Amino acid sequence: MIETKTMSLAEIEDLAFRALVAAGTTEDNARPLAVATAATEADGVASHGLAYIPIYCEHVQCGKVDGTAVPAITQPRPSLVVADAATGFAHPAIDPGFESLMPMARAQGIAALAVRNSYNCGVLGYHTGRLAQAGLVGIGFTNAPASIAPSGGSRPVVGTNPFSIAAPGENGEPVIHIDQSASAIARSEVMKHAREEKPIPVGWALDADGNPTTDPAVGLKGSMAPSGGYKGVGVALLVEIMAAALSGATLGIHASPFSGTSGGPPKTGQFFIAIDPEASAGEGFAQRIADLAAAIRDQENAHLPGDGRRTKRADAEKNGVRVSTATLARIEAFTG
Repeated sequence: MIETKTMSLAEIEDLAFRALVAAGTTEDNARPLAVATAATEADGVASHGLAYIPIYCEHVQCGKVDGTAVPAITQPRPSLVVADAATGFAHPAIDPGFESLMPMARAQGIAALAVRNSYNCGVLGYHTGRLAQAGLVGIGFTNAPASIAPSGGSRPVVGTNPFSIAAPGENGEPVIHIDQSASAIARSEVMKHAREEKPIPVGWALDADGNPTTDPAVGLKGSMAPSGGYKGVGVALLVEIMAAALSGATLGIHASPFSGTSGGPPKTGQFFIAIDPEASAGEGFAQRIADLAAAIRDQENAHLPGDGRRTKRADAEKNGVRVSTATLARIEAFTG
């Protein structure tokens, strides 16, 4: 049984911040990543939370990510912002990008942010959720190092490549919040099982020959299983076009892995679209979204995307989060 410890969200943020700074990240770059880490733990996505902090720290120290990078923000067109993360963390580039994107979307009805030369952006839905909290419909894409093979093939060409959309309600919180990868499961979940030496369910990953496997180590050397077969590959290609090709970032086939210390900065990308619903739908948008959500919630056992994380977040804010003591030990090794 895995030994755990209860921590408040403030304690999680503080621990993540201190570890990142101790590893060589500037305070300006560490803070948004630490805030996102606490939010991720609150949402119950432990695979992308504190478990990633030792990896982040290691990657700062080996040069896979520049913890001191200063992102460059430009506006090449009236409705487009470009953030060059300069091989640093994605979060410090997304934050100032959003500062320009949000008012631009309100003024023009729709606007976009392209992020290039960045690193793993963590949970993509965390970012689109912030756009929804600002009253905007947020759509996001992020590409990753290749781990999914094309239909009929066995050599990975695209990453797990998540996409997310967050639709705001009358209270400003996301009512419908979709956040999913193109693979059957996030690669980080397979990595988590490998660290814990636990088998993975059939359908999560494939071996090097394209056969199903329950061994996470074998799956990590093979490829991730796409969600919905060839349709998942199509989603991954869509995201690759948006997050890599359109943002000027590195394609997954050329990006170094997010795991391990070899290969240098991955230089992957993100692409966000922010839409002011009042510009296109008028005043009835919130009610339409509420009606759509109600049609799902009114059905017994039906699941509305976003409800699970919302419930966990409310509980975490009140009762804290159970965190693996083994993970804490790996993080504390960096804090000294």
